[in-house]
Amino acid sequence: MNARFLPLVVFCLIVGCASTAPGLMTDVESTTDSVRTTSSEELAEMESIFWQRQREAMTRYTAAEVDFMTGMIGHHAQALIMSELAPVNGASSSIKILSARIINAQMDEIATMQRWLRNRGEPVPEVHIDGLDLMIHIPGQEHTMGQGHAHAMMPGMLTRAQLEELAAAEGQDFDRLYLTNMIQHHEGAIVMVEEMFSTDGAGNDEQAFRLATDINVDQKTEIARMKRMLEALANE
Repeated sequence: MNARFLPLVVFCLIVGCASTAPGLMTDVESTTDSVRTTSSEELAEMESIFWQRQREAMTRYTAAEVDFMTGMIGHHAQALIMSELAPVNGASSSIKILSARIINAQMDEIATMQRWLRNRGEPVPEVHIDGLDLMIHIPGQEHTMGQGHAHAMMPGMLTRAQLEELAAAEGQDFDRLYLTNMIQHHEGAIVMVEEMFSTDGAGNDEQAFRLATDINVDQKTEIARMKRMLEALANE
């Protein structure tokens, strides 16, 4: 191109770009706003769907799951009674560590099961412990269940005589009885989980499924650990 025309071409390009730039920027801004608006709407819709499914999930539970939660609260509570004896009955350090772990786990799970029942409008058992005495009060029921009532007959639950024997034991005798009785207690919890899952429809509630599965795995793991501890005691 002739050098005389270069300034004119550059000028025209600059003017042309300047004249089209505002329109271009407007289109970009409009497109950005459209994307932003769409994303916000989609997020709100997804959140609405999520909460709707959460509410629907709370209606898809069975009487077997309610019975499991209600019963396991009382079952766990007896493990608290057993484990709280360890510090005052001369238990070994390994038993104290085990019993403290069991207390923490059972208390957390009791709170979880109470919350599960409460969120579904079901009666929530209240746990009352006084020494070896366990009382479970269920709102709407005329009587409070004590050691000799239905919850005491659940799989693995210790009898009053077993609890008194454990409370009277000290030192290595306590360690041995604690492990023996807690193995029995844990095995009973596994039976309760199996009974729940064997009921038609039970386990469809995601939270109930997860909790029951966790209990099953944890109890089996601790049973294996306690059996090894018992064997070690026998060899001392």
